[in-house]
Amino acid sequence: MSETRGDSLKEFAKKSSAPRRAVLDLAPLELDCMNILWPVGEGTVRDIRDRLAERRPRAYTTIMTIMDRLARKGIVERRKVGRAYLYRPNLSAEDARSQALVQVIDNFFGGSKERLLGHLNAVAASPVPAPRAFAAAAAAAGGAGPMSASLAASSVASHTGTASADSEPAERIDDTLL
Repeated sequence: MSETRGDSLKEFAKKSSAPRRAVLDLAPLELDCMNILWPVGEGTVRDIRDRLAERRPRAYTTIMTIMDRLARKGIVERRKVGRAYLYRPNLSAEDARSQALVQVIDNFFGGSKERLLGHLNAVAASPVPAPRAFAAAAAAAGGAGPMSASLAASSVASHTGTASADSEPAERIDDTLL
């Protein structure tokens, strides 16, 4: 990361008085809204909701709440235009990616880029584990027995589009309020 990019990230952190300054701390729907806002540069709640509705329909009031939270966190700035607010990101998508990657390297790989690269190479070289392998790993990692293994298997199955014969469909958690 260049000196100027690092400086801009530090400057963003200083400007933001919000307790959650890290991009990885954004809730999934907050990040979805940002991913809609970054390419267009600025938009109203209606603009964001309409673009998001193609793959993740949400109520207008839900998106309004999310955008208000992002404004309070300092992630976006807003200005009143007529009866609506116009939102604009305070951080570019590139800076957000860089910030998130720095967080991942620091928090998961002890600050070592080499360990991250080694992990990525190992993941790329290995086949995707079957859902039962995830369930067994979850149980071995301290899960509460067969129930947690079953939940892990159904969760993985829902994400991978596969299901084992004895697994039930995983419940979806509505993240409307996230």
